[in-house]
Amino acid sequence: MRSFIILCCLVAAVFAADKYNSKYDNFDVDTLITNDRLLKAYINCFLDKGRCTPEGSDFKKTLPEAVETVCAKCTEKQKLNIRKVIKAIQQKHPKQWEELVKKNDPSGKHRADFDKFIQGS
Repeated sequence: MRSFIILCCLVAAVFAADKYNSKYDNFDVDTLITNDRLLKAYINCFLDKGRCTPEGSDFKKTLPEAVETVCAKCTEKQKLNIRKVIKAIQQKHPKQWEELVKKNDPSGKHRADFDKFIQGS
């Protein structure tokens, strides 16, 4: 019985590792995208041009992998939030968006797939 419980815990840990931590699933994205000063601060964090909040640091660490895997480890809520934030950056700060793309996908290898993801297709 004890072996079974340990096995169940290991299986749960493996499946949990398949997704990013849901800790930020309820991050207030709407406030971020409607507050341009805050949005710029996050952009600067992602571009190594400004200080990062703890959340910004976590997002920045995850960003390259999320781009490369087209958000394969994202929960549905995270996918929705990422789409909202990126669309806001693309519309309000297109130059910085291009900088972010170059930083996180320098070869452009993942651009087409990630653009499709952002558009929801």
